[in-house]
Amino acid sequence: MSQVLENLKYLETHEWCLLEGDIATVGITDHAQELLGDVVYVELPETGDNVDTGEDCAVVESVKAASDVYSPVIGEIVEINPALVETPELINQSPYGDGWLFKVRLSDPEALDGLLDAAAYRALLAEEEGEA
Repeated sequence: MSQVLENLKYLETHEWCLLEGDIATVGITDHAQELLGDVVYVELPETGDNVDTGEDCAVVESVKAASDVYSPVIGEIVEINPALVETPELINQSPYGDGWLFKVRLSDPEALDGLLDAAAYRALLAEEEGEA
């Protein structure tokens, strides 16, 4: 079973979000990186871009497929993870740590209310594995 951290919020499309003040750090989940396999390239949004909840704003490419990354929150991109340009495999090695993708300054903190907590995300994963 994939690792699911208690302190994060999740999207059904397998992105995670960590809120610190009005800044949300976003990445893809352990489950998502397992499905993708070895990540070989990451296309990140531009700092200053505005993103909306559920909007595709980045791409993660692996040896198997390319996958859109959706923003779990609404706001402005204030930072991207420059390490991923040279070392995209950080997403595989540390999806909840060094493999984060971008940070968003929230314009609507209440948008977090629509995200899954760890228990709900675990239930989603169990349901998906049951369908496989």
